[in-house]
Amino acid sequence: MKKITLSIIAVLAFGFSNAQEVKFGAKGGINLSTLTGDIDNASSKVGFQVGGFAEIKLSDKFFVQPELLYSTQGAKNKVSGFGYSEENKLKFGYLNVPVMAKYYVIEKLSLEAGPQIGFLVSAKSEYSSTGFGEDESEKVDVKDQFKSIDFGVNFGAGYDFTENISAGVRYNLGLSNITDFGDGDNAKFKNSVFSLSVGYKF
Repeated sequence: MKKITLSIIAVLAFGFSNAQEVKFGAKGGINLSTLTGDIDNASSKVGFQVGGFAEIKLSDKFFVQPELLYSTQGAKNKVSGFGYSEENKLKFGYLNVPVMAKYYVIEKLSLEAGPQIGFLVSAKSEYSSTGFGEDESEKVDVKDQFKSIDFGVNFGAGYDFTENISAGVRYNLGLSNITDFGDGDNAKFKNSVFSLSVGYKF
């Protein structure tokens, strides 16, 4: 994972040292996230992301775009039977730092890929159940059960509607195990996030 961090630093250093032009902007959008690995019946939950970016022009077609995004992620898991149901939601807040290499295949349409490091800001578990004449709910802070740093890789595409306004779709594939349960529990979870965003370049 240290190689990913060093790669991000190297790409940023190369980008700024060879930049022909740098633009800054803000972006925000919707996440559809889940968890993969040793987790049963996981389904997607809706979240959001918001933050800023710098677009570094290296040539007419090739750009580097580092970003700083606050992202809500996680998953939910629901079990139901005759007259009974229970649901558990894992809600994460990450400060993500993706560094995307963007290539314009045609005018206005770009493909992108790059590494991402994420810093865990918050982690909560929300449990609720109904049935048999009783309702239960509980919210627990579980940040100490998850690792503070996550590594992943992003793939996506973007479209520039104007010089200032753009939209993008992206998939974040988590590469590292984010669990830190202890007590001999070796269960491994990885993040998986689809996102749709809109950006504005100043």
